[in-house]
Amino acid sequence: MQSKETSATGCVPARSPEAPALSLQGSSFERELAAFAKAVGHPARVRIIRMLAERSECVCGDIVEEIGLAQSTVSQHLKVLRAVGLIQGEIDGPRVCYCLNRVNQQRFKILVAAL
Repeated sequence: MQSKETSATGCVPARSPEAPALSLQGSSFERELAAFAKAVGHPARVRIIRMLAERSECVCGDIVEEIGLAQSTVSQHLKVLRAVGLIQGEIDGPRVCYCLNRVNQQRFKILVAAL
C-alpha cells in the first residue's frame, strides 16, 4: 500500500517505497522510455511539468492561465501526461488539482540516465 500525503487542495502525490523493479535492458526499457519521451515531446507539456515541479500542485485553471493556450488544448496536454503517468489529478469540487507523480518522474530520470 502506498503512503499518501494530502495537500490543502486534495492532490495526493504518489509515493511508493515498494516501487516496481526497473529493468534497464530489453524491449520493456525501450517501450517505457519511448512512452515518456513521446509525452514530453511538446514544449507545452514540458512547461506543465516544470510548473508542477515548482508549485508541487496546481488547478487546471491556473495551468491554462500560465501556459496561455486554450483550456481545451491544455486539457489535451494534461491527458497525455496523465496517460503515461507523469502527472496525476484529483477532483477538488468543480476543479481538478494536478501534481507530479514523483515515482514515475524518478523512473523517467533513471531511464534517460541509462541511455
